[in-house]
Amino acid sequence: MFFGRGLIYSFIFSGYSLKHSRPSVKFAERQDLILQTLAEMLECSSRSSITITIKALAIRLGISESSIYRCFPNKSHMFEALIVFIEKTVFGLINHILQEEHPGINKVENVLLLLLGFVRKNPGMTRILIGEVLIKENAYLQPRIDQLHDRLEATLKQAMRFAISEQQITTPIDVAAQANVLMCFVIGRWYQFVHSQFQLDPLANWEKQRLMVLPDELLARDSTTSDSVSV
Repeated sequence: MFFGRGLIYSFIFSGYSLKHSRPSVKFAERQDLILQTLAEMLECSSRSSITITIKALAIRLGISESSIYRCFPNKSHMFEALIVFIEKTVFGLINHILQEEHPGINKVENVLLLLLGFVRKNPGMTRILIGEVLIKENAYLQPRIDQLHDRLEATLKQAMRFAISEQQITTPIDVAAQANVLMCFVIGRWYQFVHSQFQLDPLANWEKQRLMVLPDELLARDSTTSDSVSV
């Protein structure tokens, strides 16, 4: 299970439903194509040319700018749709991890592997996750990303509490502080991935770094760890 570059984005926009007529389906397909192309352009753009215009997007798609505006009123709405995709995909997979019948100590590491593996498979999305492409967009988008980070950190807390409730962590641990450290590590790896022009693998040296960022009692690993997370 994962999201490669050939990914088809599935969104539900206001005024659109999969049950609508054929013209609506074509409209949704056009929206998906626009979003997929935008994500590809984010992956290909260098830091010096990160600003993507509607004109450049239209040229890449081989359609008119007006065709794009019929699907999205502005670029901010496109980025918002990509944020919705990230949220639905990542939290859908996280929920799967948390519901699996694996030890709580494995859930923590599996969530981390998911967050790093997601950007490895979807490089362009990383620019959104660190807010780099949102600076010049509508001001409400950056708080959406901040909220996403907070939700991810809360998920890491939840995973650690699973381990505590199962008595797999018996020594005192500051769950909030530890979750914050782990989230800072993930965001730092995201930044490095983008700033290396997607050359530095987010999972590079994970086997060594896990020993540094995870408390001793979270380092117990069996065959379910990482194998259960398809990234």
